[in-house]
Order: sequence, then C-alpha cells, then structure tokens
Amino acid sequence: MLEGNLTVLGKAIGAGMAMIGALGPGIGIGVLVSGALQAIGRNPDASGNIQTNMILGIVFAEAVAIYCLVVALIILFVL
Repeated sequence: MLEGNLTVLGKAIGAGMAMIGALGPGIGIGVLVSGALQAIGRNPDASGNIQTNMILGIVFAEAVAIYCLVVALIILFVL
C-alpha cells in the first residue's frame, strides 16, 4: 500500500517539475507581445510585418509549453 502511494507521489512531483518549463514561454510571450505593441505604436505603417513576426514568435514559444505538457502527461499516465 505504501509503495503505491509513493509511486503516485513521485509521479505528481515529476509532472509538476516538468510543468515548471512552461514558465519560460509564458514570460516570453508576454515580453514578445509587449514589444510588438510598442513597435506598432511607434510605427503603425509596419504593423502587418510586426504582427506576422509576433504570431510566429508566439507559435514557437507556445510549442515549448506544449512539449512540457506532453511530458507531464506521459509521466502521469504512461510511466
């Protein structure tokens, strides 16, 4: 009985530690959008190019957070 509880505890701690990696993309997306909004405010004529680059940056940053989520789910439900 104790061994099963320790396994569940280890999985929960491991999944939580895997999700710590999602902090970076969250902060990065905030900085990215803030910079893009400032750039659009300073130069509205370039808003199309800035928005395109901002969306690409968000997609790449969000991919890292999704990888963290997948690893956490694997730890919880597969291992």
